[in-house]
Amino acid sequence: MRINRLLCLILVSIIFFTQTHVIYAQRGVSNQRLEWYFEKKGEEKPPITDARYMELVHKYDSLFIGDPAKKDIYLTFDNGYENGYTDNVLDVLKRKKVPAAFFVTGQFMKTHPHLIKRMAEEGHIVGNHSYYHPDLTQVSDARLKNELEKVKIRYTEITGKTDMNYIRPPRGVFSERTIMLAKQEGYTHVFWSLAFLDWETNKQRGWQYSYNQIMKQIHPGSIMLLHTVSKDNADALERTIEALQKRGYTFKSLDDLQLKKSVPTPLLFKS
Repeated sequence: MRINRLLCLILVSIIFFTQTHVIYAQRGVSNQRLEWYFEKKGEEKPPITDARYMELVHKYDSLFIGDPAKKDIYLTFDNGYENGYTDNVLDVLKRKKVPAAFFVTGQFMKTHPHLIKRMAEEGHIVGNHSYYHPDLTQVSDARLKNELEKVKIRYTEITGKTDMNYIRPPRGVFSERTIMLAKQEGYTHVFWSLAFLDWETNKQRGWQYSYNQIMKQIHPGSIMLLHTVSKDNADALERTIEALQKRGYTFKSLDDLQLKKSVPTPLLFKS
């Protein structure tokens, strides 16, 4: 009896995924699971990514990097949950007058609404990181839209604002379908051109590690991805900002980058 039930479940799953594949194929939109990545160059040279990824970035007006000829930096944080350091990060940004974007989940909003309110009040962008942080390529269209809608509704309840226009996909996982659906909901995908292993809370190495990783990878036009769960990042942030400003870098908002999108983005990819 259990075997029969198992076979039925397997059959239903096969039918579901087959039908889903056909629907996407009929639309001419792929749901192939992709994971964002880039190849580091160092020496303040911009990184490169896959040609397929850049095609999607351009097709759906997404962001990956700014102008590699200008020493601008776009600081972004992913906030899946709170680990006690976001207030410290916000304190540094306020002292140094640096704008940032925070991509938040439903969990973060549920447990720390005062931090969401503070981000908005202090002029930072609050972006959508989905409500439950799923692999968006594995959920239905309706579920994907609901994931985004729930975050935006809660953001408006907390702040009174409706200006949630950017999304960062959980784990950097995406497909043409998920980018298309998010764009239909009014979102711009924001990927990144600078990141490192900073989110493992039991493997923190001290502020110098975070500082060194950023300095080794920095380049003009950086969209920098950091995680606020990292003590290393919180401890290194002020030193990092000061050092980069001494090198001639300016911290700008993603909104500034959006205004420049009329200028063609350079094709930085590997064939």
